[in-house]
Amino acid sequence: MQERGNVLRIFQETKEAVEIGDSAKIKNLSNQTNNTAALTNDPDNIAAAVIVYSLSKIIERADYKKLSGWNNFYEKYITCVDNIVLSIKKEDDGLYRKHIKMLREAIEKLSGSLKYYIKDVFRKASINRASKIYEHGISMEKTASLLGITMFELASYVGQKEFRDVSQIKTIDVKARIKTAMEMFE
Repeated sequence: MQERGNVLRIFQETKEAVEIGDSAKIKNLSNQTNNTAALTNDPDNIAAAVIVYSLSKIIERADYKKLSGWNNFYEKYITCVDNIVLSIKKEDDGLYRKHIKMLREAIEKLSGSLKYYIKDVFRKASINRASKIYEHGISMEKTASLLGITMFELASYVGQKEFRDVSQIKTIDVKARIKTAMEMFE
């Protein structure tokens, strides 16, 4: 694992933010991890970014807390975060990965609509984090591969995002364009 101290800090601060329900802080922590993941291409950092971002999205949805199985899932999630912190402190990357895997398995053990919603959050979080890594200049193929999504999913998301940004671009009127072209030939 690269940037061990940073990942440890991220998970420690995430746990504190979860306890007070501060989803915005958790999302910010995920962005910090994502920057490191983009620079290092480290799968452990990428997993941290997805886990933390997913948690921010889950926490901000109060309606999930009303669904059957929520309390059990929440307790498992927090226990896994605690175990992740301990494994990082012990510098045991294998144990870290085991607890990340256990978190994903906890989702598979859910039932009903909560399972569907949480799985959807994780999938969208992976795509979102992939787009952020892609913005840092990592190839689309490598980014998709690192996050376990298809290039089509990533391209669709990035394409929609870039299309939305186009509306913010201002065009120059015809007279200004002619003036600029004439200045180029002077």
